[in-house]
Amino acid sequence: MRNILKCERGLGPALKTALVVFFLVGVVRPSNAEETKTLWEAVRLGNAFAMMRHALAPGTGDPENFKLNDCRTQRNLSDQGRKQAEAIGERFRKNGIERAAVFSSAWCRCQDTADRLRLGPVRTLAPLNSFFGVPERRGPQTTALRDWLASYRIDQPLVLVTHQVNIGALTGTYTRSGEIVVARLGADGKITVLGKL
Repeated sequence: MRNILKCERGLGPALKTALVVFFLVGVVRPSNAEETKTLWEAVRLGNAFAMMRHALAPGTGDPENFKLNDCRTQRNLSDQGRKQAEAIGERFRKNGIERAAVFSSAWCRCQDTADRLRLGPVRTLAPLNSFFGVPERRGPQTTALRDWLASYRIDQPLVLVTHQVNIGALTGTYTRSGEIVVARLGADGKITVLGKL
């Protein structure tokens, strides 16, 4: 960097900017790309699991008196959210994950997201259900999910589609719509977050 700055005196502003951008991209991009590759590989090899927040569904929580078995009463994916879920499925495939064990919350926005990934049959897993409106379920559900993970034998990539509150409770991280947390459960029962995709 010092050498670049030393010889920049004779350069025009546009070329100076291009050099700085080139230098920064050259330093930052490979490590990010390498980290991303490592995360996908950990999921692909079954060394970690992917815990994903459902794709874009504008709003917060659910309408009053929503019914779990009636998607018309729930907050659902927007057109953009449906496209986002499909694009995320393509990202899995581009990173060598054609098939996965996919588990989802019973909420329609999660089921729709999981279906649109097109990674395999979607199974409903109760500990992934939202407790946004019932915060007292946070502890018991998180424990149930941790116990399920401890007993689950990962023999193919594992994808869990759920809600922000569930991801936050298990991993201590905040996720945007469609964001994936890559984590593993240790023998000591502790969750280690490896990164986000």
